[in-house]
Amino acid sequence: MVTGVLPDPAPVDPDGGPLTDPQAVVEAFLHALAASDVEGAAALLADDVRYVNVGLPTVRGRARVAKVLGGLAKPSTSFEVYLHAISADGPVVLTERTDVLVFGSLRAQFWVCGRFDVRDGRIELWRDAFDFVDITRAFLRGLAGMVLPGVRPPAPSSADDPPGR
Repeated sequence: MVTGVLPDPAPVDPDGGPLTDPQAVVEAFLHALAASDVEGAAALLADDVRYVNVGLPTVRGRARVAKVLGGLAKPSTSFEVYLHAISADGPVVLTERTDVLVFGSLRAQFWVCGRFDVRDGRIELWRDAFDFVDITRAFLRGLAGMVLPGVRPPAPSSADDPPGR
């Protein structure tokens, strides 16, 4: 589970240098998003980053990705992320997680698998894959939860909880 807030938009490693470990960079990036720290998250992106939601158009460049992520910093909008698994093989970091988008009283919680390619401490590829049926179900459940709060899914309480439920 990713929790906490980044204290600095440019995280550093324990030795005081720039953050370079690929898995640590990805975890810091997800922490920043969960803290609505779009500037801190963008600082961890390469200038030529590619952000791919499989099945949707690719967003290219740090400024454009930051603009897309800017919606997470708006009032009554938030993002939560719960890691179920994370693994790094050199510069490639894979995640299995539950992402939660909150718009006012609407809470949509769904499963995502992500790939992050990290070079020199910056994310150059962020590719997420998810099931469009699962996302549709998450938003329908979120809408129902606005009327019947008991229908809202609880946040995962451990990495062993099924993703997205």
